[in-house]
Amino acid sequence: MSGVTSGAARQKRVVIVDDSPAYCDLWSNFIAERYPTRVEVETYSHPYDALPKIDETIDLLIVDMEMPGMDGRKFVDYARQKGIPPKRIIVTSAVSVDVLHERFRIGETIAVINKTEPKQQEAFLMILDSIMRR
Repeated sequence: MSGVTSGAARQKRVVIVDDSPAYCDLWSNFIAERYPTRVEVETYSHPYDALPKIDETIDLLIVDMEMPGMDGRKFVDYARQKGIPPKRIIVTSAVSVDVLHERFRIGETIAVINKTEPKQQEAFLMILDSIMRR
C-alpha cells in the first residue's frame, strides 16, 4: 500500500480463502482486473494459512464453506471474533443456496453465494461493486 498519497483513497484489502487454487486464482485475477488501482487481493488455499492474517483491516473476506481441516462456518466465526463485521464476509459454495441459508442466518454474513449459478454470480458482482465504492 505504499505510494498512496494524501487525498487518495486507500486500497481495499480482499482476502479469499478457498481450498481450490483454481477458484482463488479466478477470483483474484477477476477482482484485480475489475478494480486495478483500488484493491489488494490475498488468496489462501488452506484455511490455517489464512488464520494469522485475519484482522479488522480486511474490507472483504470471501470464504468457501467446504474446506479440508476447517469448514467455512468455523472460519467465519473466527473472523467475526477477530473484528470483521458480517457486512464484510461472503460465504461461497457449490451447494445450493438453500443449504447455505440453513448454515448461515441473515445478518451473519453479507451474503451466501453459490459459486456455480449465474444469478448468484450477478449478486456477487453487485456486492463487490458496492464494497469497492465505499
